[in-house]
Amino acid sequence: MKDIAIAKSEFGTNERAVSKLQDFQLDPVLFRYCSHPDILRVVESFTGPNVMAMHTMLINKPPDPGTKTSRHPMHQDLHYFPFRPADRIVCSWTAMEKVHVLNGCLVVVPGTHKGELLVHEYPKWEGGVNKMYHGIQNYDPSLPRLHLEMEAGDTVFFHPLLIHGSGMNRTQGFRKAISCHYAASECDYISVEGTSQGMIEEEVIELARKRLGSDAKITFQDTWRIRGVLCPRGQKDSLMRIL
Repeated sequence: MKDIAIAKSEFGTNERAVSKLQDFQLDPVLFRYCSHPDILRVVESFTGPNVMAMHTMLINKPPDPGTKTSRHPMHQDLHYFPFRPADRIVCSWTAMEKVHVLNGCLVVVPGTHKGELLVHEYPKWEGGVNKMYHGIQNYDPSLPRLHLEMEAGDTVFFHPLLIHGSGMNRTQGFRKAISCHYAASECDYISVEGTSQGMIEEEVIELARKRLGSDAKITFQDTWRIRGVLCPRGQKDSLMRIL
């Protein structure tokens, strides 16, 4: 994925133009992160023993060019997921280097994991926003926030309803982190038709058809069935079924 913050910068033609690798579940080296025993020990306290790695990211947050486009709007991860229950889903996020306010650490609103899924939309930022970087509609910036400054190797685990985002990278370096969203294999897919998740459903299907062909018959749920990988010791269930 190329970030709009650097798409037209001096990094545009080299490997540093790539700000994010997603869905590396089939890469044996990177997937060692998702299957690390210390990570899974914590994850299983949320999901139970049957763990699916559903969404993976290697994040290379670029320096901000002055347009504030390296920000990630405040959002809830559940907005992107057509499976439930939310309490059986968790994210692990690990700093690969020192992460702090200046290079755009995670920002969370404590306690919001006890709330409900809010309506998301593209923020109306003057410098633009990356594709699928949806943010909470009418987000209240006065809510008490906590900046998660971390050392290399530090890991945070959080619920998919937790409101979070990240600030600008005000340094000259690229801020690196790796993450995985996990879910219990017993979770069930749901229909998001007529809900606030309709926008992300349309965008994901549009992207899938660009890759598979415009006449491809694929659903939002199918795109997650394809990506989900069972972690060691787990057993298959609803999230693995092809209907």
